[in-house]
Amino acid sequence: MSTIPMERPELGDDEAAALTGLAARVRELAEATVLTAVGTAEAAAVAAEIEALTARLSAGRRDAPPFVPSGERRMDRQIGNPVTGALNPLAPPVRLRVSSDGIVRGEFTLSSVYEGPPSYVHGGVSAMVLDQVLGMAAAASGTPGMTATLETRYRRPTPLGVPLSVEAKASRVEGRKVYASGTICGPDGRVTVEATAMFIMPQRFVEHS
Repeated sequence: MSTIPMERPELGDDEAAALTGLAARVRELAEATVLTAVGTAEAAAVAAEIEALTARLSAGRRDAPPFVPSGERRMDRQIGNPVTGALNPLAPPVRLRVSSDGIVRGEFTLSSVYEGPPSYVHGGVSAMVLDQVLGMAAAASGTPGMTATLETRYRRPTPLGVPLSVEAKASRVEGRKVYASGTICGPDGRVTVEATAMFIMPQRFVEHS
């Protein structure tokens, strides 16, 4: 039996701003944790403080990540998204925009938190970013869907700590299927990763559209 996706709580502007600021500080904390050299005693003391702060934040919990009311597309509202969500400390986040011709573009810089080979981006992180951008390109075609296939080709290592660019566009739509392709480029403009994907609109979305 098909179901309609659950409704999510929506954040007001003030709460969204406060939680976005909190996420930014936690993002900084994650990088500091990876790179710290303060020693065992200080690390243990900080861990105890973080445990106490986590307990404070856990005193009130939602059942699911909230949305923000603004945004033309559902993905624009997902402030907890692990790639683009300003509310999610795991997200870089990647800033994306959709042009009138359906091309999705963005710029981002990845810190040491996302390292795979020394000084380079983990391949799974590159795939995650491309999956998000390709999905937005599929949605821009008017047929949003869920990832069915994702094929990545790593042309050269993607460097950490420098501005990267990403771009994607849907190539064709066949019923509920959308095909898209995209790339990540380094600051020199050379492609480091390219990907193609197919997305399928779930039947339940068709039934409730």
